[in-house]
Amino acid sequence: MTDPILIGKGDTPQFLLPAYANRHGLIAGATGTGKTITLQGLAEGFADIGVPVFAADIKGDLSGIAAAGEAKPKLAERAAQIGLANYAPQNYPTVFWDVFGVSGHPVRATISDMGPTLLSRLLDLSDVQEAVLSLAFKYCDEQGLLLLDFKDLRAALVHVADNAKALGAEYGLVSKASIGAIQRALIQLEQDGAEAFFGEPAMDLNDFMRTDLSGKGIVNVLAADQLFQKPRLYATFLLWLLAELFERLPEAGDLDKPKLVFFFDEAHLLFKDAPKALVEKVEQVVRLIRSKGVGVYFITQNPLDLPESVLGQLGNRVQHALRAFTPRDQKAVKAAATTFRANPKIDVATAIMELGVGEALVSTLQDKGVPGIVERTLIRPPRSRMGALTPEERKAVMSRSPVAGKYDTVVDRESAYEKLSQRAAAMPPPAAAPSAPAPGPAPKSGGGGWWDEASAQPVPGSRRAEPAPRKPAARRSDTVAEAAIKSATRSIANTVGREVGRTLLRGILGSLKR
Repeated sequence: MTDPILIGKGDTPQFLLPAYANRHGLIAGATGTGKTITLQGLAEGFADIGVPVFAADIKGDLSGIAAAGEAKPKLAERAAQIGLANYAPQNYPTVFWDVFGVSGHPVRATISDMGPTLLSRLLDLSDVQEAVLSLAFKYCDEQGLLLLDFKDLRAALVHVADNAKALGAEYGLVSKASIGAIQRALIQLEQDGAEAFFGEPAMDLNDFMRTDLSGKGIVNVLAADQLFQKPRLYATFLLWLLAELFERLPEAGDLDKPKLVFFFDEAHLLFKDAPKALVEKVEQVVRLIRSKGVGVYFITQNPLDLPESVLGQLGNRVQHALRAFTPRDQKAVKAAATTFRANPKIDVATAIMELGVGEALVSTLQDKGVPGIVERTLIRPPRSRMGALTPEERKAVMSRSPVAGKYDTVVDRESAYEKLSQRAAAMPPPAAAPSAPAPGPAPKSGGGGWWDEASAQPVPGSRRAEPAPRKPAARRSDTVAEAAIKSATRSIANTVGREVGRTLLRGILGSLKR
């Protein structure tokens, strides 16, 4: 039996039971109420029991987990008050990651790994444009054309546009206007710096699931201070990561502790402007990934930022203070209060607005998955540093990383761009158009013709001999039954052309199945 993780102490110590840590959780509260410290303490607790952690670091403060904290009397006093045994400053094994490869090891995915569903959201495509993108993916899958980076996708889209008529017979109508819109969206995405994310070597998820030689779980920290400024890329990256884990990890059943725990900071960005169909898929992944041994914890300011379908999946809750300055804030306080198992000693709605920094209302799943009674809790102080590392300290940690050098050099192997370029080079040049035959001598004026050779003008009074208009052949009208069959056939063909690319060997969020 794995030791429980101490969160803090109210009337009684508040623990998170590792066996129920994969039932997901929520850390909520207004800015400056201590959410990051709670996240840091939980990450330390999971690392102590050998569970790897992945956490997005929006402000840079979480990077301090790689360094030992300061031995301050106030921290030691709180640790003793809470009952945190053997409290002493300590650092934790940490690996830094960065989509842009600046403040951490590069994180990459291939275009094929991302899939058309999430890529369409990243590009903010319409339904019609998403259908065309899915068609391009389907065609490349069938033709063995690897989509690894931006230039591969561009080459595939150009090829689809150039062969729209031929492909339309098998895949459905291809709109060149939609191809152009996708190309423009790719240019904008490239200007945002997202091109660095696509390519090889692609991220090996096993590198997120490491322990060090002492058995502590590695804390994977994603530098998100720059990524956060591109909310669509940030949200899509996190959803892709969740989908990849769901597709690749085997079923694990009930475990004594999770295989991996995710902390998604600023979680509202995952769902902002997301279409209903995508939210439903995310909710499905969150519900099912529990059986793969993965726990997902959302960090956000307001519980109402998350869809109810997702909020209902979160069994472990830490609620920091909320400020009820607006009607929406008041609604959030009431909503948060009703989600806890009542405690007759606490007026939850009032307590939420009175909590100080470092305090929270805590309710976690107990034996047999029963929610614990909510308690007003003093949160445990972290052992590691509360604050960011210096750039020099970060570089030193990266130099000792178990993945140092593995992802630093970009690999550009033969893929769709190269193969389509070879095809284009091997094609014979288009045949020259046949030249028009030389005109015969024009009839002289007065010879009954209609053209005066000398003046190159029509001869007055003459008429050009023109062929009589051909009468169109009579067309037999379709019967009602024939018309219905043709209409249904066209509808089915177009639907297949739009949808088949989304389902071929792809999972719930569109990532490739392994």
